[in-house]
Amino acid sequence: MANIKSAKKRILVSKKREMRNKAVKTELKTVVKAVNTAVAEGNKEEAAKALTLATSKISKAASKGILHKNTASRKISRLNLAVNKMN
Repeated sequence: MANIKSAKKRILVSKKREMRNKAVKTELKTVVKAVNTAVAEGNKEEAAKALTLATSKISKAASKGILHKNTASRKISRLNLAVNKMN
């Protein structure tokens, strides 16, 4: 355990950020799953709505530094591709 005041603060801050990052990543998984489910069911309208939400959430996570920008771009691209392939 840390003895120095700044080190103690670092532990608290990093724990808080870890919890925030984990919550955001969990939410991202949920919205991506919603898109994939709608695509699998063949529901084009629902897939488009879910895609819009997922795109904004992923972009926001990338801007906050939770996801790397290339990772975010790749996820968005793959979701777009899946929705656009629907008949």
